[in-house]
Amino acid sequence: MSLEIQPLFTDLLGDKEPIIIAGPCSAESQQQVIDTARQLAANRIKIFRAGIWKPRTKPGGFEGIGCDGLEWLKRVKEETGMKTATEVATRTHVEQAMKSGVDLLWIGARTSANPFAMQEIADAIKEFGPEKVAVLIKNPVNPDLELWIGAIQRIYNAGVRRIGAIHRGFSAYGKHLYRNLPQWHIPIELRRRYPEMPIIVDPSHIGGKRELVGPLSQQALDMGFNGLIIESHCDPDCALSDKSQQVTPEVLNFILNTLVIRESSVTTENLNLLRQQIDQLDTEMIEVLN
Repeated sequence: MSLEIQPLFTDLLGDKEPIIIAGPCSAESQQQVIDTARQLAANRIKIFRAGIWKPRTKPGGFEGIGCDGLEWLKRVKEETGMKTATEVATRTHVEQAMKSGVDLLWIGARTSANPFAMQEIADAIKEFGPEKVAVLIKNPVNPDLELWIGAIQRIYNAGVRRIGAIHRGFSAYGKHLYRNLPQWHIPIELRRRYPEMPIIVDPSHIGGKRELVGPLSQQALDMGFNGLIIESHCDPDCALSDKSQQVTPEVLNFILNTLVIRESSVTTENLNLLRQQIDQLDTEMIEVLN
């Protein structure tokens, strides 16, 4: 199945620049959202992300501010001119986000693993106007490429043409260097099958630690992926969710300014060999850490 993909936001980003999406893991207060957005906008970030509804592993934690946060995203757009992005997991989320003028919806790893949930979201987007939003689909929590592709196809079949994927790594039991194992060969294979579709890398969720955001970002760009989605908070040590993997806008600006954009990308002629080398390096690193 070939995809007729339209660019995400070329009016803002141009054709050659990496796509950078940044903002806090969660919208916690109006002041936190606006302060973070202003700092990011001053550093030329053009797409602001914030979680409004947060799927937590266990009940009792901070599960998002809810619809109040959508009003804060409206204010971000009005004051900074940035596009806004948030995660949706249900039909109600889609309806409320689209009615509030959110520009970019992303679908999380837990949701993309559930075909029933994906179809519900796809149907809602189709009803409320697939031409009105861009949609990014994160990889499922488990390393299942066909499940990831199926989630993408459901959104595409709903009429969305500004569509892309987010690689956020895969869950694994036990202690590892990364919060979610990157298993780069899987997004590489996705890119081989759908070279026209942008793939955005999420170094915050892959690394799980703020000190890994920079190295993983450079690795992602070196491998030819199209951009980054990074969690940035005005006061990350006080964040209500995922504080250890968030960076301040100032630190994010430093990271982005130190990234090297290669003028040439590696071909996939020896893709199988590259996969073997990546798997071997991952295995050796885990053994050394153990």
